[in-house]
Amino acid sequence: MRELLDLSPAELEAYFASIGEPRYRARQVFEWAWKHLVRDFSAMTNLPVPLRERLSREFAIGAASPGATVMDAEEGTEKVLLVLADGEAIETVLMRDADRRTVCVSTQVGCPVGCAFCATGRMGFRRDLTSGEIALQVLFFARRLKGEGERVTHVVLMGMGEPLLNYEATLKAIRNLNHPWGLNIGARRFTVSTVGIVPGILRLAREGIQLNLAISLHAPWDGLRAELVPATKRYPIADVLAAAEQYTRATKRRVTYEYVLIDGVNDSPAAARALARLLAGRLAHVNLIPFNPAPGLPFRRPPLSRVEAFKRALLARGIDVTVRYSRGVRIQAGCGQLRAARLGATPR
Repeated sequence: MRELLDLSPAELEAYFASIGEPRYRARQVFEWAWKHLVRDFSAMTNLPVPLRERLSREFAIGAASPGATVMDAEEGTEKVLLVLADGEAIETVLMRDADRRTVCVSTQVGCPVGCAFCATGRMGFRRDLTSGEIALQVLFFARRLKGEGERVTHVVLMGMGEPLLNYEATLKAIRNLNHPWGLNIGARRFTVSTVGIVPGILRLAREGIQLNLAISLHAPWDGLRAELVPATKRYPIADVLAAAEQYTRATKRRVTYEYVLIDGVNDSPAAARALARLLAGRLAHVNLIPFNPAPGLPFRRPPLSRVEAFKRALLARGIDVTVRYSRGVRIQAGCGQLRAARLGATPR
């Protein structure tokens, strides 16, 4: 059985043409699934009954079920482990802020990047998600919010996996979520986070869509960065920054640089000064993220005084910076933590 959410509007039009149905059926079905958020073809009441029956035999809509859900009412954070049709499980998180309802989605089962400080990276890589499996994470919480009279306002691709190593599915999911027939989430309300896959950044710059780009830098020196993020050995920091500059020129969007602060590893005054030199004169913002402790990881969060000193060192050199403490620490919202805890995944 095929997944309906894997199809774009154009592909739906081609499908209906192939079975002798008018092309406008594509808009009707897309709106039911993506705007009205139905999961049952019988609810698509403007379609003939025989067509609804045929579609129900050929397609599923959002074939995933919640395997575990944890909430932090104080923070407004909710994390769910979604079990996919083949039994694999992924994590997605809803973050409620004053005027935002942000869904953080995964793009792969596991991750091939192997960041030393990330629970997902230590699990290894299972497979890429399809575009429909990426999008269904947003639709899952969109249904939840609809029942509360609210809607998804932002999407961040910062969950399990590296989005730019699953490029086609990631962009297709974004375009479907952005489509006016569906949720119609504005392009500038998507953030794609990458460890710095240079070919993917350059390709993204040519797409003609104004997404926000976040680059996980985590170190100002190539040697240390390669230790923390082994997959980046192929992409020196200078090449990553050059690609980011091309992205900025093409989109006029500021690039965010994410920097996980790890006690005694990358949080020294020298590291702060080196990071400031790298970003001087660029349209850039730094998100400092104090390390989110996780079982099995041999790192510690720096003391607050060291975090603030790092921040002041950047500000003193003209770098725009904020400190972003991880949401959902109490509910294992760090990437990969809920999956490991519930499925018994053992870090490599």
